[in-house]
Amino acid sequence: MQERLIFEKYLPGNAVTYCHDLWKNHSFLFLVSRPRKTKLGDFRAEPGKGVTITVNNDLNPYAFLITYLHEVAHLLVYQRYRRVSQPHGPAWQKAFRDVMQPVLHEAVFPAAVLTPLKDYLRSPAASTGAHSGLTRALRQFDVQPTGKQLLIEMPEGETFRFLQKEYIRGMKRRTRVVCTEKVTGLKVSIWAHVWVEKAE
Repeated sequence: MQERLIFEKYLPGNAVTYCHDLWKNHSFLFLVSRPRKTKLGDFRAEPGKGVTITVNNDLNPYAFLITYLHEVAHLLVYQRYRRVSQPHGPAWQKAFRDVMQPVLHEAVFPAAVLTPLKDYLRSPAASTGAHSGLTRALRQFDVQPTGKQLLIEMPEGETFRFLQKEYIRGMKRRTRVVCTEKVTGLKVSIWAHVWVEKAE
C-alpha cells in the first residue's frame, strides 16, 4: 500500500497502476531519493540483498516516470541474463522501449513531451539529457527554483553558483557546458540543464 501512495504522489495519474504492478510483479525495493548531482535514478543488484531501484524526489511527474521505467528496464535485463550486461546496450534499449510502450500515449504524457520522447526511444541513451528536444520538453514541467535559471540559458562569461561553488560559464559541448571554477581555475563539465544561481 505504501508503494502505491508513493507512485500516486510522484507519477502522472494514468501511469500509477502500471508502475505499481511492475513493482509487485518483479519484487524489488523501491526508494525515492534526495537529489543527486550525477544521476536521476539508480539500479543496484547485490548478491544476498536483492534489487534496489531509486529515483530522485525532485523530478516532475513525467521525468520521474521515464527515470523509473529506465531503471526497471535494467532490472528486466538483469533478470533475463542474471548479470549486468552492457549497461545501455541493445538488450537494455529493447527492454526500455518495451516497458515504455504501455504509457506512450497522451493519456499519460502531454503531446509536447510525447513527440520528442518517441524520437528519443528510437535509440535511447544512458540519459534523457542526451536528447536536447526531450530535455527542453521535460523542463517545461519543472518548478523553477526561486532565483535560479538553467545553465544553458546563461550567457558565456557569466559567473554563477552551483553546489556551493562559483563558476564562470564557458562553451557548450553537446549536453554539457565547460565551466571554470572561479577559485581554482579548474575546468569542469556541468550538465547544461541544471538550475544555477547567478552570482552577485
